[in-house]
Amino acid sequence: MLGDEVVDSLPAWEARRAALQEELDACKGQAERNRMGQFATPPGLAVDILRYARDRLRGAEGVRFIDPAIGTGAFYSALLAAFPRDAIAAAVGYEIDRHYGAPAAELWNGSGGLDLRLEDFTRAEPPAAADKLDLLICNPPYVRHHHIPNPEKQRLKARARQAAGPELNGLAGLYCYFLLLCHPWMAEGALAGWLIPSEFMDVNYGAAVKRYLLDKVTLHHVHRFDPNEVQFGDALVSSAVVWLSNRKPPADHAVRFSYGGSLLRPRVERHVPAAVLRRSAKWTRYPVEENHVAATGPVLGDFFKIRRGIATGGNRFFILSAEEIERRGLPPELFRPILPSPRYLAADEVAADAHGNPLLERRLFLLDCRWRADRIKERQPRLWSYLEAGRAQGITEGHVCRHRTPWYAQERRAPAPFVCTYLGRNGTKRGRPFRFILNHSRATAANVYLMLYPTPPLAAILERDPVQARQVWKLLKGISPQALLGEGRVYGGGLHKLEPRELANVPVPAIAELLPGAALPPEPQQRELFAATPPPPTPGERSPTERDP
Repeated sequence: MLGDEVVDSLPAWEARRAALQEELDACKGQAERNRMGQFATPPGLAVDILRYARDRLRGAEGVRFIDPAIGTGAFYSALLAAFPRDAIAAAVGYEIDRHYGAPAAELWNGSGGLDLRLEDFTRAEPPAAADKLDLLICNPPYVRHHHIPNPEKQRLKARARQAAGPELNGLAGLYCYFLLLCHPWMAEGALAGWLIPSEFMDVNYGAAVKRYLLDKVTLHHVHRFDPNEVQFGDALVSSAVVWLSNRKPPADHAVRFSYGGSLLRPRVERHVPAAVLRRSAKWTRYPVEENHVAATGPVLGDFFKIRRGIATGGNRFFILSAEEIERRGLPPELFRPILPSPRYLAADEVAADAHGNPLLERRLFLLDCRWRADRIKERQPRLWSYLEAGRAQGITEGHVCRHRTPWYAQERRAPAPFVCTYLGRNGTKRGRPFRFILNHSRATAANVYLMLYPTPPLAAILERDPVQARQVWKLLKGISPQALLGEGRVYGGGLHKLEPRELANVPVPAIAELLPGAALPPEPQQRELFAATPPPPTPGERSPTERDP
């Protein structure tokens, strides 16, 4: 139990903890904290979460609390502030990083109630039935999948499957493993509140998490913060608080979805039947949309094969201007044209010169050489020197370059007659979050674009009547922003993203009407992503903040 002196000193405890958090964060570089997924919970949000838990557990006695990624103890501090002193029977915290855990253990040593364990929670054994926990609150580390070594990933997948049942996809972030691994730690009926990225609600790898939430436990409430109101100042992520209890869901269960404002005072909310959620690929539609029905008519994927643009492995190194190629004395025949970043395209139509090069003020070219190193060294000494300089700069150590041979050869990606921007914001001066661009040139595109290649029936029509390409382009531009945003996903700060399969799901009945000769597939496409097998990862998948060419 906690003594009166602890309760009376809570403001001082929290002031000390917040100062300690700031001091410890300053000792680590932003890159290292990003790699380890260490984003501290804002104190006000921590208090809101524990007040919400208190209201759901009103009248409960002897609460046993756990935070599996406790950091400096923001949630423990909020627990002390929100719960009566005689309601807390035990409190356990795990922290893998001694940089945060050791000072936190010293800070909370006088509280008399926190058992802070400097261990890796993912390796800890769940307690016996009598010692399981009643209240689990966690802001798990947001470590992206490519920062998890494959042997560690396989270990986590096996443990998560044993703990909760679902098989996680290899693209899942560490927070997904935490959520499933915690299942055997919870007592029957225990309450859990998770502060996690909302992306699991939309992406393929989130399917296993959603199955767990709908089948294994009772999902009570999902509150999604407005992405324009970033909760973590140092992370570009759209956040959600997910509330569940460790019991089977009742028949005809409905889940409360809320959005915007705060957890305790959301801007809008709606109850969505679990049966609807099972059929819905994207949960971020709720609560703003009514119960969503997937498109059954023609979609973009019926008319186009959609692929992400090239992941170059280092835009600044591999993409050069015509002037720089000439200045360095590099062989122009080993470069091919590439579209610049969307911000350098004033218009949505790219004309071409007689050689097929884009007629743009910013003319860029992609180094794409498949010669062996000895041949380059012998025949193109200046290019060899340039490549050696890149090696010295560490270009070869990047994920993309390490996984291709030779490291300076690019993917073969033909020019596409239509391209769409990959990232965008709503409410821009253009009034549209995504742009469709008609490309008359032979320029390829980097992975800031999605490339739309007409399927054979449509390609045949466009070859017979090239004028139709402009009509198709106009119809693409006429797709409503709501239709595009509804299929995509959103990050903190209001940054929206469309993956190829998401763009392929956008309804386009107008194209079918314009081009009746472009027959649809004989069987409807599988457009429900909830149970779909995800595509293999794209080498060198970028974060939304990576610098564009």
